[in-house]
Amino acid sequence: MRRFLAEYAEFFRQPEVARFAAAGFVARMPIGMVGFAMLMMLREALGSYALAGWVCGTYFVMIAVSAPAQGRWIDRRGARGMFFFTWAVHVAALVAVGWLAQIGATWLALTAAAAVAGAFIVPMSTLTRLLWRHRFVDDEATLRRAFAVDATLIEMNYALGPVVVAAVLAAAGARVAFAVAVGAAALAPGAFALSRALRLFRPGPLAERHWLGPLTQPRLRWLLAATFGIGMGFGFIEIGYPGLASALGTPALAGVWLTLCSLGSGVTGAVFGGLALRAPIERQFFVATGAMVVPLALHAGAQGPLAFALVAFLAGGAIAPSLACQSVLVARLAPAQYAAEAFTWSSTSLLTGVGAGMAAGGWLVEMKGPRAPFVIGALVMAVVAATAWSLAHPREPAR
Repeated sequence: MRRFLAEYAEFFRQPEVARFAAAGFVARMPIGMVGFAMLMMLREALGSYALAGWVCGTYFVMIAVSAPAQGRWIDRRGARGMFFFTWAVHVAALVAVGWLAQIGATWLALTAAAAVAGAFIVPMSTLTRLLWRHRFVDDEATLRRAFAVDATLIEMNYALGPVVVAAVLAAAGARVAFAVAVGAAALAPGAFALSRALRLFRPGPLAERHWLGPLTQPRLRWLLAATFGIGMGFGFIEIGYPGLASALGTPALAGVWLTLCSLGSGVTGAVFGGLALRAPIERQFFVATGAMVVPLALHAGAQGPLAFALVAFLAGGAIAPSLACQSVLVARLAPAQYAAEAFTWSSTSLLTGVGAGMAAGGWLVEMKGPRAPFVIGALVMAVVAATAWSLAHPREPAR
């Protein structure tokens, strides 16, 4: 334990590391708040979960679609202009969503405003990961620790954001909760700007660029395919817990299990970052993704809320280490001139995977029962682990 704590103490004593980590955490608080608050506000304004879900779904789809274009801009022209421009447009579009809901606008108008808000969201996750890449590009062991810390902080964002929104929702209603979320989106990025992290971002080196960008790298394409599979696993979890809780007659338990899943991810992420591992990062990625197969499969046989709580915690345990290893591999495999775009493709792969997993999981709950998403999720994660194994053991080219 003394060595474990010493590793973290040494990490955070390095110049600017603690400030950058704190700034990234504060700047990303809206990611756990805006979607939830928007859904509840729109459900009240439109009188329909289906229409509210459509508008919110458009918001998230546009985040995924626009991310690679934002990354390409950062690679070519730096991050400062993109940061301040997207910050202003994103907040203005969210204010428009709230105003349109207030005046009783149609769902089409709300969808258009939400689409703009999603397309111009500040790419905070990309910027924080790119920041750690810039800071520790020549030290892979420390880079792995930085990404483990980053993954843990993201789990804290996703755990705390909905709690804040839920508290405001209960005390003051959906419109005030959305206003608080918009306020967070307006203020939180300022922490990143004040940290002076933006000065580290410079346009990529002048080099011939392919229109496919980082997708020209075969191993990166395999990694992005694995990332899509990881996202599908997350999607199956997101839809599986509400299905199980509803089947037990206690829908509120879904939130408890999701929180325990995030807690498991945060705990193992912190432990993973403090370990001095010598195995190649590809092998660590294989072990982390493979470790998610068994707890997902255990949901099929678990009985009772306490058993589900235990397997939820165990299922979350592999999330942060998997994402930390994945981020290190993106940083390594992406050519320097495509660094930002590679991280945005990573986000797009993960988000589309989550969407696909939720869509398929909803169908499975309806057709095969509430445990089916976990069974299929375990199979998907087994395929992801096999892909990770292929990255760790590339075939020798034929002679």
